[in-house]
Amino acid sequence: MLSQGLPGGSLRGSAASGVCLTARRGARTLAGVTPASPQPVLRQPAPADAALLTKQDALISRLRESRRLIVAYSGGVDSSYLAWAAHRALGENVLAVTAISASFPAHHRAMAEQIVAEFGIPHRFVETDEMTRSAYRKNDLDRCYHCKSSLFERLDGLLDELDFAAIAYGVNVDDTGDFRPGHRAAAEHRVLSPLLDAGLGKSEVRVLAERAGLPCWNTPASACLASRLPYGTEVTLERLSQVEAGEAAIRALGFEQVRLRHHGPVARIELDREVLAAGIPRETREAMASAIKALGFRYVCIDLDGYRTGSLNEGQATASLRRVEGAPDAARG
Repeated sequence: MLSQGLPGGSLRGSAASGVCLTARRGARTLAGVTPASPQPVLRQPAPADAALLTKQDALISRLRESRRLIVAYSGGVDSSYLAWAAHRALGENVLAVTAISASFPAHHRAMAEQIVAEFGIPHRFVETDEMTRSAYRKNDLDRCYHCKSSLFERLDGLLDELDFAAIAYGVNVDDTGDFRPGHRAAAEHRVLSPLLDAGLGKSEVRVLAERAGLPCWNTPASACLASRLPYGTEVTLERLSQVEAGEAAIRALGFEQVRLRHHGPVARIELDREVLAAGIPRETREAMASAIKALGFRYVCIDLDGYRTGSLNEGQATASLRRVEGAPDAARG
């Protein structure tokens, strides 16, 4: 799928230092573009101070230097804002690419399609092969390295096929403080990190995404479905399907922030701590248990500590984590 359009609106032109993007190949204009009218954004923009707007100006200014850019695009807030900013900077010379993978939830794909259609961002789906890789299925501490390697190898092929200059992904400042071996794959493939280079953290990206009118600006953080499996538990299509269907069933009951951690016969459910504090009605608990057990789980447990990123890292020794090269993207989700 490839949908293309021209960006709407104007940009402020100031720039700031500290951001460096280097294109890897020459650039050519992509022919056959069908212009699309930008959709009006009927909402009040979020407040943003001058310093934050200066960061955005610098980001867009430096993105222009990449000339023709592929954005690894998941439909989450970080990659969506990066794709929006790149489209503002480069117009038809940006391509947002979304992986078709068993570990990529369907509701993420739906959000990705909605955004590129609404904003006229050129887009393509590609298939990745991480499930064919035994090192990925093994689910050791470096699982994310093998997943990201599969993605970036596929995107590298598009650089030559479509004559693009560089690849970028949506890592931000806050992502550097956790265990994320996927960064090592990005470094090996010389993938650009514009949000990180611009000094943008998650909360800042959310503010700027809201100002841009992106519908995902306040969606809960989410990671690939494999991040719900404890290390050492083989990644299989059946387990990924159980996790995805289980989380969808819980969201259908009205919960926004949810993780289903797959512990064999046990489904450990993490919910927002404020929801836990308010209490969950018996009828809702029974509906949740019935839906999850129908997927093949024997027991359904609600984690009293609530949702937190990287909970499957909690049982790992610090020394074990450090053995994986590239640590500061594992089971963070």
